[in-house]
Amino acid sequence: MSYSEIILLAFALSIDACVVSFSYGMCIEKKHRHSSLTLGFTTGLFQALMPLGGVCLTDLVKNVIQPYSKFIVFLIFMYLGITFIREAIKNEPLKKLCVTFKALILIGIATSIDAFSAGISLSLTESPLKFSIISIGLITFISSLIGYWCGHYLKIFSAKYLQIVGGLTLIGLAVSNCF
Repeated sequence: MSYSEIILLAFALSIDACVVSFSYGMCIEKKHRHSSLTLGFTTGLFQALMPLGGVCLTDLVKNVIQPYSKFIVFLIFMYLGITFIREAIKNEPLKKLCVTFKALILIGIATSIDAFSAGISLSLTESPLKFSIISIGLITFISSLIGYWCGHYLKIFSAKYLQIVGGLTLIGLAVSNCF
């Protein structure tokens, strides 16, 4: 792959992280700078490391994981989306959403499954690995920050409804990933 193709790949891979961060930006009530940086760092790190894993395990991925990658992403995004909606519709006072370690790991995995698969392409096309990893990680970090802050500034709406919209967005992302 050429350098410009790798940059385009990095932007394409960063879209999931941007959407997830947007959803969190709409719902998180406190520690915005910390939450946005944590989400950005986590998604960027996973996006950077997963292609490396794909390169290292090219043969195994083709035969074992690749057939299930869409299903794995679907399950993780559905879980996160349903959790968002369930928390929003409870009759209890709205619990402040925060970025937990468990959520970060799930988000990191869910948003980078495609990057794992892209690592196979990087390996097969003998692309510059170091440039690819740095580009993918950095662009995802920036996209995640942009997504978070765009979501944050849409807080003029009720947090309960925004949390439902965020959950529906994650469920939509889960469904769209199946096709």
